[in-house]
Amino acid sequence: MSAEATNPATPGPTTPSTQRRRARPRLDLRRLGRAALLGPAARDRVPDAIGHVAEAHRGHHPDADLDPLRRAYVLAESSHRGQMRKSGEPYITHPLAVTLILAQLGAETTTLTASLLHDTVEDTDVTLDQVRAEFGDDVCYLVDGVTKLEKVDYGAAAEPETFRKMLVATGNDVRVMAIKLADRLHNMRTLGVMRPEKQARIAKVTRDVLIPLAERLGVQALKTELEDLVFAILHPEEYAEVRELISAKTRAGTDPLADISEEVRGVLREAGIAAEVLIRPRHFVSVHRAHRKRGELRPADFGRLLVLVNEHADCYGVLGELHTCFTPVVSEFKDFIAVPKFNLYQSLHTAVARGDGEVAEVLIRTHQMHRVAEAGVVALHNPYAVPSEEQPPDGERADPTRPGWLSRLLDWQQAAPDPDTFWSTLREDLAQDREIAVYRTDGGTLGLPAGASCVDAAYAQYGEDAHACIGARVNGRLATLSTVLRDGDTVQLLMGQDLASGPSRDWLDHARTPAARIAIRRWLTTHPASAPVPPAQSAPAPPALVTVPAATPRPQVSAALRPAAENVVVDREGATVRLAGCCTPVPPDEITGFAVRGGVVTVHRVTCPAVARMTQVGRPEVGVRWGDTTECRVTLIAESFGRAHLLADLTEAIALEGAAIISATVEPPSQQRVRHTYTLQLPDAAHLPGLMRAMRNVPGVYDVARAQHRAAAAP
Repeated sequence: MSAEATNPATPGPTTPSTQRRRARPRLDLRRLGRAALLGPAARDRVPDAIGHVAEAHRGHHPDADLDPLRRAYVLAESSHRGQMRKSGEPYITHPLAVTLILAQLGAETTTLTASLLHDTVEDTDVTLDQVRAEFGDDVCYLVDGVTKLEKVDYGAAAEPETFRKMLVATGNDVRVMAIKLADRLHNMRTLGVMRPEKQARIAKVTRDVLIPLAERLGVQALKTELEDLVFAILHPEEYAEVRELISAKTRAGTDPLADISEEVRGVLREAGIAAEVLIRPRHFVSVHRAHRKRGELRPADFGRLLVLVNEHADCYGVLGELHTCFTPVVSEFKDFIAVPKFNLYQSLHTAVARGDGEVAEVLIRTHQMHRVAEAGVVALHNPYAVPSEEQPPDGERADPTRPGWLSRLLDWQQAAPDPDTFWSTLREDLAQDREIAVYRTDGGTLGLPAGASCVDAAYAQYGEDAHACIGARVNGRLATLSTVLRDGDTVQLLMGQDLASGPSRDWLDHARTPAARIAIRRWLTTHPASAPVPPAQSAPAPPALVTVPAATPRPQVSAALRPAAENVVVDREGATVRLAGCCTPVPPDEITGFAVRGGVVTVHRVTCPAVARMTQVGRPEVGVRWGDTTECRVTLIAESFGRAHLLADLTEAIALEGAAIISATVEPPSQQRVRHTYTLQLPDAAHLPGLMRAMRNVPGVYDVARAQHRAAAAP
């Protein structure tokens, strides 16, 4: 059987949410079992066994057609008749309970119909063709999506491959996962009959896979109860401690949140804001986290105030009144309305303090926001239905039916080579519990997990073509591929021209997304000889490479860093001119001179920092100007990402501009960057801007600048 159960009389983990969420009625399994065994009701009325489902469904959808539910129950009950859960209850009680969970969250009729039938194809003789013929393609797709693969066919891979199948189905219809989450919640509620080791195994899968999926789909009502049930099984001692803390607080009888809620109601009444103010108890795991973070808990720490209003603007009106009449705790303010979470969640979070120092956390949202916060994608009803013209938008944020995280998951799972890799990578991916949005320079956005780097952005944007990525600019500034991105960053990815280039093994240290890690590993596996080479480098660069014309003696480094000085006229008879190496002036730079020892006049650009220092110490300036000769010698620094043939392409670009290379030095690569120093002879200084542009246009070169050397102290 696909659903696990326990006898209600068997001791098991206490369900915290059932103690404290009175609005969520629990099923009387024995009563339902008796009703199920009596067989289907007459065709003209809803069977008694699904009366509670119909009532909950009509609460959200008053005009819903209940006939599909009646027919689905009749088929499910007759198909499962004679099958029993391990608790001894009729098996039909499980699909009934799952369907009630979804009905209370507001699921539409198609989802509830599929929920009643979700185990029929797996555990009975009913076929998908029969479901399709009786209930249509949508119900058939949902039932197929949650149907497990047989262990007989898949062996140990059955569980991971079932989840793979389910996630692929969810990519086309998120209601598949909504049914699975409700199914797992009921099984977790009734898990106590299982052996402890099996309870632990199911709880761990729930913790690692189902709870993160519930979080991503925004179904907080299911997520919080699943968290508490897992907590009770995997951490019984901590669970007992938290349970005692809550019991002690209840026995104390005093609840400052009740007093604060009354004060808040009074404040909002005086402001003329229609609002509902509720006390929202923390669930067990939330209390445990607060206890670990704050140490001893105060009475108000066991819950939060929830303020529900009708209009979007009223949320900010409530916030203003609270911050005016109470002392706000600024560090606790978060605006998830202006910047919603990736799982549809919208709300204002704040905390306010009374005069006596008692602090209360407050959540402010509209009623529609609250429905989405609790039920997530379930609250969207059928997100694939075309809205009718009679249903204008209510101003709330619309949900994409393919969230960014799900698209990424579906992309990388195709490349996962085997079930074990898929299963371990899925858990790693789902463990990343926050998402950021970064902007591309073309106006598009990339959704990435928090902590993602430029490597992840490259594979998210270009897929396996990202192997040729050589660098990035983040917010307009050059950045290495290892740079960690932040929410709201703008990233421009720089791609090399050599399509045969590939990633370095170091990239794995910076990749957070499964898509990037799988693609990098696959490339390294298929190119073992290239793996150790730095990214986009055909071979390590030598420590230094100096190239000079054959007829020219090799210049010393100091001389190679200076342009020619013959075309400078100095207003001092007999003086020798020396062009300063700190700023390397060339025509038509505005220049000035200073006399130094030995009758030498050094010539600087007027913007050189050395000019300001010498002026401050009282060094007199000497008049200098450029002569009639336009020929000049200049030193340029080119910064680039490493790639094959880059030096050849750069020297070719320089030659095409008519410049002669006096010397060239290429430093060893550092953090995927290469620094080139060229001393060049130009026939005309006016050619310099064009030469620098031509060098910048060489693929892989990201900056070209005149040499700037730290000036020595003034003599």
